[in-house]
Amino acid sequence: MRRLNLFHLVLLTPAQTLVTLMLAAPAFYVFWLSLTTSSYGLNPQFVGLDNYINVLSDKHFWTASWNTFLIVNVVVYIELVLAFGMAVLVASLKKGRMLIFALILVPYAISEVVGVLAWRFLADPNIGLVTQAFAAFGITFNWTRNVADALTLICTISIWQHLPFTFVIIYAAVISVPRDLYEAARVDGANGWQQTWNITIPLIVPAATLAIVFRYIFAFRMFSEVWLVTKGGPVRLTEVLGTYLYRTGFTFADFGGAAATGWLMVLGALLLSVFYLRSMYRKSFSDE
Repeated sequence: MRRLNLFHLVLLTPAQTLVTLMLAAPAFYVFWLSLTTSSYGLNPQFVGLDNYINVLSDKHFWTASWNTFLIVNVVVYIELVLAFGMAVLVASLKKGRMLIFALILVPYAISEVVGVLAWRFLADPNIGLVTQAFAAFGITFNWTRNVADALTLICTISIWQHLPFTFVIIYAAVISVPRDLYEAARVDGANGWQQTWNITIPLIVPAATLAIVFRYIFAFRMFSEVWLVTKGGPVRLTEVLGTYLYRTGFTFADFGGAAATGWLMVLGALLLSVFYLRSMYRKSFSDE
């Protein structure tokens, strides 16, 4: 691995200074706030790790953590599979590729709040088109009463909203695979599935890893999909860490507890994505 010399470090100084001022300084302030008891009109008072102990002993935090873990893994991997299938399909089109590409990007162009509310209307237990379609097949779907239905709706909304992001990354990787490799594989008698398994998938792994890391981070701080649909109900059973943090900070006015929750979310996101970050580091900076 190439080592940075003093000249390189000098060139990096402006960027590092900007990162320190814009990211590191606020992060350290939030960490300090997590070690204090603070609320409206009160000066922060140092309490050590009490906020972390209180948060970790709260059953609602663990409910929110489990829901977040479940939703994040369902959303990220379903998105990845759908994005890969769509990318291969679009890349194989001879005509209409740009039209299909534009249609896929539509959810990303719609306001997040508008998109969530539209899905909430479509899934309305009484008049929603989705609910009525399920009822026609004898399936009862009521996210206002059933926790599983609520979590399913939240996952569906998140996948619909963020699939274009994953698709763009995977599609760029798919079309960058050299065509010569496919031609050589066809000459050797490989069918379409064999070409996909042995050529396409291995060569897009770095892009897929990048997409997974970013979607882990984005999905881990999910908020609007839950807050606008269920507000964490019924009885906080569909709460995720984003809504738990919001409720702690702005409903209960516990800024220290909210800050502690924020740092626990950071650690959780890092733990979920550490395998992929390690893989990216080794592929990018090692000589192997």
